[in-house]
Parts: sequence; structure tokens; C-alpha cells
Amino acid sequence: MKHVVMGWLMMMTLLPAVSTVQAQDDGRQKIESAKIGHITNRINLTPEQAPQFWPIYNEYSARKRELNQKVRQLNTRSVQQGLSEQDVLNNLRESNNAKQKIADLDQEYMPRFLKVISPAQLAELQNAERSFNQMLLKRLNKD
Repeated sequence: MKHVVMGWLMMMTLLPAVSTVQAQDDGRQKIESAKIGHITNRINLTPEQAPQFWPIYNEYSARKRELNQKVRQLNTRSVQQGLSEQDVLNNLRESNNAKQKIADLDQEYMPRFLKVISPAQLAELQNAERSFNQMLLKRLNKD
């Protein structure tokens, strides 16, 4: 019964996010669904925590994804042939600034998460994200 209530609460909380995901391809939707399940199980969200946690996490995750994408773009651009030394240096500086913004983002969201989940759950959230990404990379490399 607890899992049914938990699932229902997650569905209601994630309905806006799900409608956005539906506009994207099915592969992305499957990955997001798997990530939600992985995180939910790993941090042991209670039915009371889930409706408060997921909106914060979705906002945090979107902002972090944008910053990580910027870092990847800058790093890719930095190794392109034909760039001047100054352009490469500027890209490296911008990449470092984006990485700092990721660290700042973690600091900004920590108090918001801690209003909803425990410090142990927050630490496990970071581990769950890392383990999910590693698992995803392993599966992608198998294909």
C-alpha cells in the first residue's frame, strides 16, 4: 500500500515534468523514469517527502544540466583545431567559471533540500546520481 501511495504522489508531483518529457523522444523519457525510480529507491523518500522533494530536484537538475552542457561545449571547443591560444585560454576560464557555478548551485540548493530530506538522504542523493550516471554510461558503452 505504501508503494501505491508513493507512486501516486510521485505521479501527481511529476505530472508537469512528465508533460515536458513527452515532447522529447521516448529514449529520454525512459532514462528520466529510470532515474526517478533509482533516486526514489536509493534515498528512501517517504510519501510525505516526495511531493516536496521532486519540484526542488527537478528545478535543481535542470539548472545543473544547463551548466554541465556549457562545460562540455567549452571543453569540446577548446580542443578544436585552429583556435588561437587566447581563445583556448578564454574557453578554459569560462569552463572553470561554469564548474564554480555548479558548486555554487549545490550550496544554494542544500538548504532547500534539507527542509525536505535528511542530511543522510542528501548525501545518498549525490551518490545515487553518480551511480545512475555510471550505470547509464556502462549500458551505452555496451551498445
